[in-house]
Amino acid sequence: MESGDVSRMTLLLMKLFFRGHLFSRENMNLSKWSFVILTVMFSVWIPTSADSLTDLEFVKSPTTVISSLGKPVTLQCKLNGKGSEDVESPDVIWLKDGVPLEHAENNQYQVLTGSNSRTIISTLRIEKVQLPDMGYYKCAVRSGSNETFSDEGGIQLEGLPHFSLEPYHMTVVANVSFSLHCAAHGPPEPVRVIWLQDGHPLNVLTDPVALSPSTLNLTGLNRTSTFSCEAQNRKGVASSRSGTITVLPNKPQDVRAVEITQSALHLSWEPGFGGTYQIVNCSVQAKHSGESIIAGPHQLIHNQTVSMPRSSHIIKDLEPHTLYAVRVACHSSQGPSDWSPWVELRTKEGVPENPPANVTAKLNGTEVLVMWEQPSGKLNGQLQGYMVEYSTPATQQVVINTGLGTEFAINLSVPLSNVSFRVCAYTGAGQGPWAPVQTLTLNVPAEMGEFRGPSSPPAFSWHWFYVVMAITGAVSIAVFLAVYVAKLRRKETRFGEAFEPMMESGELVVRYRARRSYSRRTTEATLNSLGISDELKQKLQDVMVDRHKLTLGKTLGEGEFGSVMEGLLTQEEFVLKVAVKTMKIAICTRSEMEDFLREAACMKEFDHPNVMRLLGVCLQTVESEGYPSPVVILPYMKHGDLHSYLLYSRLGDCPVYLPSQMLVKFMTDIARGMEYLSNKNFIHRDLAARNCMLNENMNVCVADFGLSKKIYNGDYYRQGRISKMPVKWIAIESLADRVYTTKSDVWSFGVTMWEIATRGQTPYPGVENSEIYDYLRQGNRLKQPPDCLDSIYSLMFSCWLLSPKDRPSFESLRCELEKALEDLPDPQDPDEILYVNMDESSMELGAVGGRDPTGRSSPLCLKGLESVTTVEVHHPNRYVLCPQHETNRTLSDSMESLDMPVSSSTATLPLQSSCHSTPNRTPTVELLEDRNGSKKMPWQ
Repeated sequence: MESGDVSRMTLLLMKLFFRGHLFSRENMNLSKWSFVILTVMFSVWIPTSADSLTDLEFVKSPTTVISSLGKPVTLQCKLNGKGSEDVESPDVIWLKDGVPLEHAENNQYQVLTGSNSRTIISTLRIEKVQLPDMGYYKCAVRSGSNETFSDEGGIQLEGLPHFSLEPYHMTVVANVSFSLHCAAHGPPEPVRVIWLQDGHPLNVLTDPVALSPSTLNLTGLNRTSTFSCEAQNRKGVASSRSGTITVLPNKPQDVRAVEITQSALHLSWEPGFGGTYQIVNCSVQAKHSGESIIAGPHQLIHNQTVSMPRSSHIIKDLEPHTLYAVRVACHSSQGPSDWSPWVELRTKEGVPENPPANVTAKLNGTEVLVMWEQPSGKLNGQLQGYMVEYSTPATQQVVINTGLGTEFAINLSVPLSNVSFRVCAYTGAGQGPWAPVQTLTLNVPAEMGEFRGPSSPPAFSWHWFYVVMAITGAVSIAVFLAVYVAKLRRKETRFGEAFEPMMESGELVVRYRARRSYSRRTTEATLNSLGISDELKQKLQDVMVDRHKLTLGKTLGEGEFGSVMEGLLTQEEFVLKVAVKTMKIAICTRSEMEDFLREAACMKEFDHPNVMRLLGVCLQTVESEGYPSPVVILPYMKHGDLHSYLLYSRLGDCPVYLPSQMLVKFMTDIARGMEYLSNKNFIHRDLAARNCMLNENMNVCVADFGLSKKIYNGDYYRQGRISKMPVKWIAIESLADRVYTTKSDVWSFGVTMWEIATRGQTPYPGVENSEIYDYLRQGNRLKQPPDCLDSIYSLMFSCWLLSPKDRPSFESLRCELEKALEDLPDPQDPDEILYVNMDESSMELGAVGGRDPTGRSSPLCLKGLESVTTVEVHHPNRYVLCPQHETNRTLSDSMESLDMPVSSSTATLPLQSSCHSTPNRTPTVELLEDRNGSKKMPWQ
């Protein structure tokens, strides 16, 4: 082979090597050594000849390129050389960090610049640059024995951080620590990470946890949250994907049996902590001990879900003296907890299922040998032994415990006596069934007696037949007489006796009886006439009260949709004074009436000291209407509604300043009641001071859940065909979209707190009802009352946040108010009391026990005004104001109801009477505008 052929072959091998056609990618870890070997071969086999380019020199080297991930990058180098046209140009090889590139996409071409000179241009292009492409690049060429290298250039990447590790969806147990990881990289470095929970940052860039890679250690989580991280370098900020951390309850604890019987296990357990989510139900599973449930749930003998708050369950239909394994898992709205460990429990022993089998007997001299076998079927326990009962004509009945033996010898005191016997087995739980009585007859001379099976039943007795027939006849006659008397009585009750043969003053007297009858089916028939659903009828069966047990009195208050009346409810042993709410059916649709009864049935289930309790519902027939009118029976509230009570504390002859302790106590009572309602998933929709009642113990009860609301024209506003709404108490989102949630009740509670703090003032004075929505949209809120504590106003303001989810829950409001009430100092003995009831039996009361707005009243003088305005407030002798010298009298009843000790050494928050105030202080009187535009006093 000539040297020229060897040179061409060697060049071809080098081209194949550098272009990757000869060696695979997997073997390129030897690429450096291969390059060295080929270089040696090249230098040995190829002698310097005159047909190669000479004077090779790079005139352009690769530059340093700064780019971003995914962008195209191009590097180029140029070299000049001399040689004739028939001389082949050498290949330009690209090297990255000193290593030849295997699959580089390069483009090489040459340009003749003269008769004996040319320029070779090689271009390296990367379509989408990635992190591994970063490094130093240069070109190399070999001509003959000469190697020529270009200067080094490079590729540098800079841009937004990219994530190699991001948060992901996972479940955790409530209040159990866990960790989250996030890693981001440049270039440029460094990269710092900010963690976010539900969009809110948890750290700052200067924290140690911010340096990537970052690990966020959480000591526990009580609510489901979404976590993400933001990576930041000098090029900008990149956000990771979000991972939702779902909080599941802890597994139940203390799974045990509170009672064990032969066929049942009564289980109890402690549900695990579920964070902010209540436990909805728990699943109970049971299996035979030792069995596996891997094959499927059909291996379970019990699998049932128990609704909370019950944390106990009875597993029935079990076998006696059997070992079972049970476990429990509880569910919240977020998902199920882990199963508790299997707990093994054994049912109690039972008695044998069957009597001993194959009971036989034989005569052996002067004794009878009784033999038997173990009972067939289940023993239901540990067999303890057998009992044999026998008797002869000469002996009484004898019972013998034979132990575990299966035979027993009966000694005969009189030869050839008849023997009757039976056998049973017993366990620790007691005796099982006896085998049938058997008799061995020994009255014939023989070695073996005659054995008889179970004794035959006695012969029929005619004596007992006559006794039974006599009793049956007597019972039939009694039933016939009872039916006849009942029909006769029913006829008299229905039509009455028109005439009675009685003479008064010598004349025949006509007498009439009340045409009234009561039947247990009357309520059902009345409910059917209303056209309400069957489900609601079933609920109302438990709350319905017979109309004849209710006596209506005077009207206490009347609104647009109904009225409130005083009443007496007759119980079995006493008569109860009640408040009765009626509904004006003539102006109500059937759907409104059904809503009325539905909410009454819902109220019947309420049981809380700060929630108005429903006593019952009855239906009274109105002749003009044609169908019955529903009536709701409520407890009688001695002190009336809270709004009126607060007004009278300011608008008397000598207004009395109520202490902050009493006001905060009112707020706390309402918060407790609303917390109970919200936990019952009940939305009030009309929470205000006028809908809160004061009982005899000065405890506030939340009332008026939509049942015949007493409409205050100044507080409610009607727009078009929309029903009247208390716009100044309604949340802003409810005004806009008519959407009501528990958080809209929180808004109303904030307004109610403001009412209490201002002693009954009207919210947003000077703002019309039609303008209230725009007023709130502009960011306006109720201002802090002059003597309101900062902490109380802060709670109010949190109730009026624009976003409902940012408002506190009633539970947190109740906790904060209780804390504020505890932090308040004990009040000093006040100088005066507000009023003293003189004649409770004759006083006129308002709606549900409040003051009568239409009663006669004594004049009220507004001091400090140039013109005197008199207003009729109460009838004479209703209140007696305390004289000036009785300064030691206090509102003891009210303060005792607050459960607060009255301290004489504390000079904080006394009851300050305006009679002793400066002359410049003027009591304020609020004028409410009625539907006709005329002004009236708030108590009218």
